[in-house]
Amino acid sequence: MSGPVERDRQAAAKTEVVAQPVREGSGRQAPPSPALPIEGSSQRREGREIHRGSLLVANFASAFESLWANRLRSLLTTLGVVIGVAAVIAAMTLTQGASVLIQARLSVLGTNTLLIVPGAATSSGAFSSLGSQQSLTQGDADALASIPHVVQVSPVLSLGAQVIYGSQNWNTRIQGVYPGYRQIQGWEIAGGRWLNAHDELTGLPVAVLGQVVANSLFGPSGTNPVGQTIRIGTQTFRVVGVLQPKGSFGAFSQDDVVFVPFTAALIRLKNSSYVDQIQVLVDKPEHVNTVQRAVDATLLKRHRISAGSPADFQIRNANQLLQTAQQATQTLTLLLVGIAGISLTVGGIGIMNIMLVSVTERTREIGIRMAVGARRRDIRNQFLIEALTLSSLGGILGIVLGLLAGWLMTTNFGVPFVPQPLSILLAFGVSALVGVTFGFYPAVRAARLDPIIALRTE
Repeated sequence: MSGPVERDRQAAAKTEVVAQPVREGSGRQAPPSPALPIEGSSQRREGREIHRGSLLVANFASAFESLWANRLRSLLTTLGVVIGVAAVIAAMTLTQGASVLIQARLSVLGTNTLLIVPGAATSSGAFSSLGSQQSLTQGDADALASIPHVVQVSPVLSLGAQVIYGSQNWNTRIQGVYPGYRQIQGWEIAGGRWLNAHDELTGLPVAVLGQVVANSLFGPSGTNPVGQTIRIGTQTFRVVGVLQPKGSFGAFSQDDVVFVPFTAALIRLKNSSYVDQIQVLVDKPEHVNTVQRAVDATLLKRHRISAGSPADFQIRNANQLLQTAQQATQTLTLLLVGIAGISLTVGGIGIMNIMLVSVTERTREIGIRMAVGARRRDIRNQFLIEALTLSSLGGILGIVLGLLAGWLMTTNFGVPFVPQPLSILLAFGVSALVGVTFGFYPAVRAARLDPIIALRTE
């Protein structure tokens, strides 16, 4: 009995095994294996990525082909962007170079110097330029020397005069100073010596020449300036030293100067009761603010100025001068960048205008592309790529021209050429943003065209 039952079970099992493929091949779809959906999804994803990549390449190729077909028009369209980017790069290069030069020049003075200048004179309530009021005296300078932490003090008596040696002459500035002025300003001697206490005490007619003056007077003859006699105005002076060059600040040369003892300048060149400025050297930078307050109090007392009344002098330290110079360069930079921004805006309007013209000219082409399966976003992307290409090419040309213009200007003005990578990247990014911004409307307009109406356009 067990035999027939076992045979029936085996037959049923065989029938089920044979019927399984039949059911899988019937109208019902067999359940897929676990690996098949993953593999098929991966293949479809890779196919879509390849399709998108090839479509993007095709859009770029079509954009370049269209721009190249109208290359002169494309070049003229980018001029606004080129000029704007070039102006930004040139302006920032020039102002950055000027800022570096100012910092270098002021660093020579150090952070522990004070500059005291007369105030501004008033006439009928109107203020003149700073330094126009005569208020500082040699006695003021001598009084400041007793303030704690003050290392050196020197009054400065300035005038312009013609310096003559033989058949050579040169117009320069003359400065009468104390011997401590060399330490305050950090001058180095190239030959001979600096002014000493005996020269100042006796008012000896001796002079120390800047490098520009020495080369102008003695360069043609090749004569050693030290020991030679020169004439300043109507007075004769003996050259006792020549200074190491310090360089130029724009059109102003620090080496175009002649230093003489303060007493000699006062007696022989400029008989005045007042001095043009006073310079103070402090022992340490951390004492500068303390000394500045003491100088202010001393001068107010000597000039009999009550508390709360405006002073007839101004005190500046090197840090304040540096901050003032940096603020001036930043203001100039903002002004020039603002002007360049206007040029970029004009360039962007030009790109929008030419893209609208391009959409009108290629209406039938747009209709044909839509008819053969192009999607609206494909049309939009093509025109956006064209606008982006125009602005990017303009940005690249503008960077090249801006660096060239910046180099020429910095060389002409005698400031360092310091290109800033950040400003270059910023200018290029702005130019690309201009292309996308002003090219978006024409691109959307092209994408919204009715293909049937577009195909009817001749």
